[in-house]
Amino acid sequence: MSARVRGLAAAAALVLGAVGWYLWRSHGADDPNAALSLFGNVDVHQVELGFRVTGRIAEMTVQEGDRVKAGETLAQLDRVPFATDVAAARADVEQARAQLEKLRRGFRVEEIAAARATVAQRAADLANAQVTLKRQQELIAAGLVTHQQIDDAEARVAQSEAQLAAAREQLNLELHGSRIEDIAAQKAALASAEARLAKAQTALSDTTLLAPSGGIISVRAREPGAIVQAGQTVYTLTLNDPVWIRAYVPQPRLGRIKPGMGVGVSIDSMPGKRYEATVGFISPDAEFTPKTVQTDQVRDDLVYRIRVIATDPDNVFRQGMPVTVLVPAARSEALARDH
Repeated sequence: MSARVRGLAAAAALVLGAVGWYLWRSHGADDPNAALSLFGNVDVHQVELGFRVTGRIAEMTVQEGDRVKAGETLAQLDRVPFATDVAAARADVEQARAQLEKLRRGFRVEEIAAARATVAQRAADLANAQVTLKRQQELIAAGLVTHQQIDDAEARVAQSEAQLAAAREQLNLELHGSRIEDIAAQKAALASAEARLAKAQTALSDTTLLAPSGGIISVRAREPGAIVQAGQTVYTLTLNDPVWIRAYVPQPRLGRIKPGMGVGVSIDSMPGKRYEATVGFISPDAEFTPKTVQTDQVRDDLVYRIRVIATDPDNVFRQGMPVTVLVPAARSEALARDH
């Protein structure tokens, strides 16, 4: 074979190889059912913890780096001023409740009997005043009394009539009991006192700072003895259970990802180790690939953000850490289901 023929054969082999590589890239590497490697980071989830009330810190029970459970006590304010407010509010409630009960019960039997006696007394006074006036009117013709004495007797009769009318009205009031409006007003006063008591009790319970969920204390911002304002940060709690991973799927591969599907996660610090995870959320909005995420695709490609929930039995995931999400091939998943 001549050198020219050998050269042509070599050139043909190179062309065929190039064509084969291109076809493999087009139909193999870009196969929509092939396994995917997605790149992302562990999401940073932190909570700034503080008291809802202002006060002096009496105790802090955890340090930076401590792992805490949901509901665990982290810090305590001085309770004395808040307990005093609760006691005062409770006394106001008891006073308002007693006043309402008094209005509902009405007047006592002894009070009604006293009102009846007063009516009888005023009636007797009126009768006596009327008799005195009549006698003096009979004596005026004989000149034994003056017109002034007559006027005084008439005034005593009028006064006795007014006193008797007032006594009868008071007896009526006591017989009918308290007015509906007075009872309604006292009910409102009791409700207001109970609301103040509930507010004071809430403030007292807010003197205890509890962990809202499990995590790790990353910052201890205050120390016992410090006066803190409501909402001022005392601790920063890092949430690491579950581990949330933010990754991005290229638009052409979006059909390969489904909520609830199982995936794997790997990190640089644990080569060869694969952690089990589940796709939890797929964003409905497209965006451009963030600069913080390195991919082998063109940066201007549209991607969709996904959330992956991973297990961390080795406690190696750290917030902000770069990770690789491994999506198995669709054929492998189908084969696994068949078996």
